[in-house]
Amino acid sequence: MAENKKSVKIIAQNKKAYYDYFVDERYEAGIELFGTEVKSIRAGRVNLKESYCDIKNGEVFAVGMHISPYEQGNVFNRDPLRPKKLLLHKREILKLFGLTAQKGYTLIPLQIYLSGSRVKMEIGLCRGKKLYDKREDMARNDAKRDMERAFRTRND
Repeated sequence: MAENKKSVKIIAQNKKAYYDYFVDERYEAGIELFGTEVKSIRAGRVNLKESYCDIKNGEVFAVGMHISPYEQGNVFNRDPLRPKKLLLHKREILKLFGLTAQKGYTLIPLQIYLSGSRVKMEIGLCRGKKLYDKREDMARNDAKRDMERAFRTRND
């Protein structure tokens, strides 16, 4: 039996996004890249911190995403911080444009992964967290960690 499942290998995650934002919806987008950028991403030399997505002229761009120059790339290397165009369906772009025009919504890159041989990005439609929300999450995570620790010591 031939299965059409593509292997997914996560390259980079934006853990700070989950700390600073509530993620309401997720979208998968392709990225328009050059050859040396793809090689650098495959080597895991990409950083998503402080990055966000911007919609201009009906196109979505990832701004602030850093892809380190490829070691053997010489003259073919591009600017590491250049805006990267994201590939989405027109209907999705229009929906996201309408939602981001509302107060408090923004598009944040959540992770970059390889789907088969293609580089994909998961972007999230996010709302910013207030300080008390962050404290609440930290307290919940601490309580969960303490319960797991207590359960582990009791089972040993």
